[in-house]
Amino acid sequence: MKGRKLSFKRRFFFLIYHLVGKHLPPTHMPYAVGVKQFRDFLVRNSINSAGKNLKIESNANISPFIEVGDNSMLGENCRIYGGVVIGKDVLMGPDVHILTKNHVADRIDIPINLQDEMYAPVTVLDDVWIGTNVIILPGVIVGAHSILAAGAVVTQNVPEYAIVGGIPAKIIKYRR
Repeated sequence: MKGRKLSFKRRFFFLIYHLVGKHLPPTHMPYAVGVKQFRDFLVRNSINSAGKNLKIESNANISPFIEVGDNSMLGENCRIYGGVVIGKDVLMGPDVHILTKNHVADRIDIPINLQDEMYAPVTVLDDVWIGTNVIILPGVIVGAHSILAAGAVVTQNVPEYAIVGGIPAKIIKYRR
């Protein structure tokens, strides 16, 4: 992630998104005419890759170094770090955090804040429902057609068609 450069165009649209676009009302409000199209335009021109028919809700705090597939939604107040790939038809509730960085705390002879950070990308495959307040930690792969229950803290890979929940998230059952 370090050292990646953004073109002037991407930097400009990313700035406008964070100054204006993300603060516009949620798309479900009756007075939010044109908000979806405006946010979509800004995000499409600032992230690595954006599919068709995106839906970005208000206050989505995103990195420009993400990829989002067709018909996917970034939920209200979400936080998505760089290095995240989101597949097609992904539905995301509000206040979701997808993290790709974490602190290293292996050494006890120096304070944690002076130790390095570790980075591991996150992949969310197609047709996934991510519930409200879910946290996905670095390095996780979320399998296609799975459901992450509200409030889950996902620390490990999620198999296809699994429904997971809890802290840490465990398999509750399968959709099949």
